[in-house]
Amino acid sequence: MDMEFRAMGNTGIVEIVADKIIINDAEDGVDLIGNVYYQGFDKVVIYQENLSPDFFDLKTGLAGEILQKFSNYRIRLAIVGDFSIYRSNSLQDFIRESNTGKLVNFFSTKEEALNRLSV
Repeated sequence: MDMEFRAMGNTGIVEIVADKIIINDAEDGVDLIGNVYYQGFDKVVIYQENLSPDFFDLKTGLAGEILQKFSNYRIRLAIVGDFSIYRSNSLQDFIRESNTGKLVNFFSTKEEALNRLSV
């Protein structure tokens, strides 16, 4: 896993770059938070393919557990991917609801994510 640091005006954002799943469970999420926080950042872009498929199955509770950790540490998180592949109405509702707030948002492009985190 690599962390690419992006400067957007006066805002520093970390983009997680990896070719595999890096968050399989809540502990992996806490590890990522620790790494980001240690580097002095509080805004993160991560990609759908870097999250366990269980994250997108709300019945597992994984998404709620991980996102609660990000919220507790006030780390803003942008998840980038194609979420239309998930047919779950509850997941689509969860994504829409998350996008009304500022802490956790879902985007289809990296540019959208970076723009939202920069404000």
